[in-house]
Amino acid sequence: MNSPLRSPTVTIDIYIKLAQYPILADQIRIRMREELFRRGIVSQAEFEAEVKQKAVESQRREGVFDPFTQESAGIWQERKKRIRDYHTDFYFGYNLHTQVLDQLIQEVLGNQPAAVNELELTFNPELAPWELLFRQGEIYESLPPPELEKVSHHLEEIKVVLIKGMLSDQLPFIGVAKRVFTVADLRRIYGRRIGKGKIGGKAAGMLLAYKIMQQRSPEFGGDMSHQIEVPDSYYIGTEGIYEFRLQNHLDRYMNQKYRPLDEIRDDYPNVIQDHLRGKFPEEMVDQLRDVLRQMGPRPLIVRSSSLLEDNFGYSFAGKYQSYFCPNQADEETNLQNLLDAIRLIYASSLNPDALLYRKQHGLIDYDERMAILLQVLKGEQYGRYFFPTIAGVGFSQNQYRWNSKIRREDGFLRLVWGLGTRAVDRVSNDYPRLIALSHPQLRPESAASAVRQYSQHYIDVIDLEENQFKTVPVDEVLRTDYPYLRFIASLDKGDYLQELLSAPQSTDDLVLTFNYLTKDSNFIKLMRTTLMRVEKAYGIPVDMEFAVEIMPKYPYPEYKLHVFQCRPLSQRAEGGPVEIPRDLPTEDILFTSEQLAPNGRVEGIRYIIYVDPKHYRQIKDQTVKIELGRVIGRLNKLLENELFILMGPGRWGSSNLELGVRVSYADIYNTKVLIEMAVVNEDHIPELSYGTHFFQDLVEAGIYSLPLHLNLEGADFNWTFFRESLNVLAELSPQDAAYSDYLRVIDVERVQRGRRLTILMDGSADRSVGFLVTGKWQTTPNNQPEGELSNF
Repeated sequence: MNSPLRSPTVTIDIYIKLAQYPILADQIRIRMREELFRRGIVSQAEFEAEVKQKAVESQRREGVFDPFTQESAGIWQERKKRIRDYHTDFYFGYNLHTQVLDQLIQEVLGNQPAAVNELELTFNPELAPWELLFRQGEIYESLPPPELEKVSHHLEEIKVVLIKGMLSDQLPFIGVAKRVFTVADLRRIYGRRIGKGKIGGKAAGMLLAYKIMQQRSPEFGGDMSHQIEVPDSYYIGTEGIYEFRLQNHLDRYMNQKYRPLDEIRDDYPNVIQDHLRGKFPEEMVDQLRDVLRQMGPRPLIVRSSSLLEDNFGYSFAGKYQSYFCPNQADEETNLQNLLDAIRLIYASSLNPDALLYRKQHGLIDYDERMAILLQVLKGEQYGRYFFPTIAGVGFSQNQYRWNSKIRREDGFLRLVWGLGTRAVDRVSNDYPRLIALSHPQLRPESAASAVRQYSQHYIDVIDLEENQFKTVPVDEVLRTDYPYLRFIASLDKGDYLQELLSAPQSTDDLVLTFNYLTKDSNFIKLMRTTLMRVEKAYGIPVDMEFAVEIMPKYPYPEYKLHVFQCRPLSQRAEGGPVEIPRDLPTEDILFTSEQLAPNGRVEGIRYIIYVDPKHYRQIKDQTVKIELGRVIGRLNKLLENELFILMGPGRWGSSNLELGVRVSYADIYNTKVLIEMAVVNEDHIPELSYGTHFFQDLVEAGIYSLPLHLNLEGADFNWTFFRESLNVLAELSPQDAAYSDYLRVIDVERVQRGRRLTILMDGSADRSVGFLVTGKWQTTPNNQPEGELSNF
């Protein structure tokens, strides 16, 4: 510190003078500190270190010897703020004349000419400091209704400025958010933000859905806040990724998005490693350490929350990474695990699938910044494991109708026991419970054997002892003393499944059916009402990731919905009704189906990439199955200027090679239709891709997803055409000729002497047909099928 120029009493004089400006005092002190730093009296780092040291000393004076349990993060931040104010006055009083302070006060007053407690807004909110906006907004919100009505337009402007600066600048989002958020809500969000910038789309969408549920008005409905919660959350602002990359000289990757896709793929491992070696600003590390202390030894999830995620029109579902932090080690290890998760999420903003997705949707020039959402994981400890009882994803519109009784507008759920990753992740090798909210007890399967086969067999958990995320068999976790057993399981009696009326003797014959929940009108009403209400507020369909807490009570249990994420659900814009001719020549029809058809048509298809389901099942070499996905990726590039479709077995995009061909969005984005062929056993309709991130990729890319259940009534398939037509794989891609026994590329125009394939899909009747037509065709990259994606 420099030699004192003033008496210690000057510090008191400064405090008294600033007390005359209760609203602007914070801004004046900010200018005072800037002046201290500019003159070299003290550096910002030294000043903040002293503030932290004095805050710790003040804790001890006040009897706080165990800050982890005795003092929350909010109180700790308030303690540091007050110490910072006192320390500012102290430094200024000892080193600078009061004349300098008077100049700073006049400067701040010059920027804010009107008294902030006046009803009329006489400053420009777009240019005002946020603290001024918060305080002015809080004054407005404290007014009685008649006075509030007079300044409601000023209050709305203040909220819009804060929402644009902190949450989102998307106009559809702002249009909803300004009606449901209060200034007090926005201040709470601001108090949990680390660093500068917006909190990102994922965090903003979660909070918006929660606030919609809290409204009580004719526009929204009754207050449902007693049934809805969001996790304890903190937010790293979007500017954090800039600071991280600048500090670690990673800005060379900023032009990565303009490079060829092959180079992006080849370089991505280097991107990951360079990010993992990066260091964070000390201030951010200290704040994250404080957050971990506040959260305690509870498992966390670290989620991406980029500006483009959960956008109105583009959801970016599954494009960026999220990581679980079990948080069960010592403080330093927990901190390092958290920092590594953030590093990996920052790196994932440059992953090939995300950059390709942006390119395909005309977003490559957008300045995509990555915020981070830190959430306490919802669940309970059971033995050595931690997990929620029920988790999943819900859709306000149900396009996956396996029965004509099902109403699309009532919504759809995918439920699992444990962490919800198994409900939404396209690499899942398991079967969530599918629930149509219009007819919750109507299953896709009916036979007990099919229900057994297509039930959940694995559970995702946090292993508290090993401090890691794990996937384990259900029978390794489930015990007869599990308190929520009757809500999730049924007893296998061979020819039928029986509900649990008492505790079973063992878990050997238990099947996860969730039948109790499908029969509980309170549970179904909660899920349906939530989804429909948010859809109404958004004006478009939504999907929502969640966990459900069961609270057993007599005579009926109660439920609490914990919302993790809510985003607008991309849907294909309807191109009007599609009429399928009844008099098509039988010899021209390649396939028909009367199940789960979307609305649309694709004409002029020249190439069919076909993987025979029966031949695929007979492949013993897993490397061959893996390579088939790569072959399709190469064909996708080779045929980018042609109209082609993909046809193959089961669930495309799954990491379980037994369920279907393993591909990613980057392998199939040029196709017009992706047909999933279900080889049915007994009377079961196998689950395909609907509701997964992979399915959303198809919808947003304008790719039709069409299931063919070949042994159901109304289905027909010309096996001879697909198995015996000339295979041109070796001509198109000589390097892949060895896979001609498993994968066929049919040039329809060549084998049919100028004819091509047309596919008509009538969603209202759930009918589809593929047939040969003679005509003239355009083959340009922009030749899009009718009914392309709506951007809302």
